[in-house]
Order: sequence, then structure tokens, then C-alpha cells
Amino acid sequence: MNDSIYQQIQANPRFRELVAKRERFAWLLSAIMLGLYLGFILLIAFAPHILGTRISPDSPTTWGIPIGVGLILSAFILTGIYVHRANGEFDRLNQAILKEVQQ
Repeated sequence: MNDSIYQQIQANPRFRELVAKRERFAWLLSAIMLGLYLGFILLIAFAPHILGTRISPDSPTTWGIPIGVGLILSAFILTGIYVHRANGEFDRLNQAILKEVQQ
């Protein structure tokens, strides 16, 4: 692509809409992940006994294990949510912008 196409894309209002939507969504998911990690760290700092409590009296597993695994899985889930939206809505907007510019 040459410079004029790049300039047309950047001047396109749908491109600005795409960038704004993508940024808002990425910041939202980042804030959710940061909140989860912050909550986990605060739990470690102020209530470590909760993480050290056994799930049941005869179980060797404490609550820290499923909570930690859940935190890791939440990162995968949020990534999957972003990829799903990126491959759907964001790609459709991108293709529409490219069609407009190439005409």
C-alpha cells in the first residue's frame, strides 16, 4: 500500500471508530484482569488464612489452589473474549474500511 491509502484510512471516520472501540475494549479487559490480580494480592496480604484453609477437613487442597488456577484461567478467558470480538466485529469493520478506501 502506498502513503495515500494510509492517509485515506487514517482520515476515515470508521477507522477512528474502530480504533476507539478496540482501545476501549482492550482497556476494559485490562482493567478486569488488573482488578482480579489486585484482589488476589490483597487477599494474600490481608487474609492469607483464607488461601490456607482446606477445602474440606480431609482434603489436602487449600482454597489457594483453585483461586490461583481460576486467576490464570481468567486470563485465558479474557484473551478468548478479545480474540472472538477481534475476529468478528473488528475484522468486519476493518474489511469495510479497506473496501471504502480501495474504491
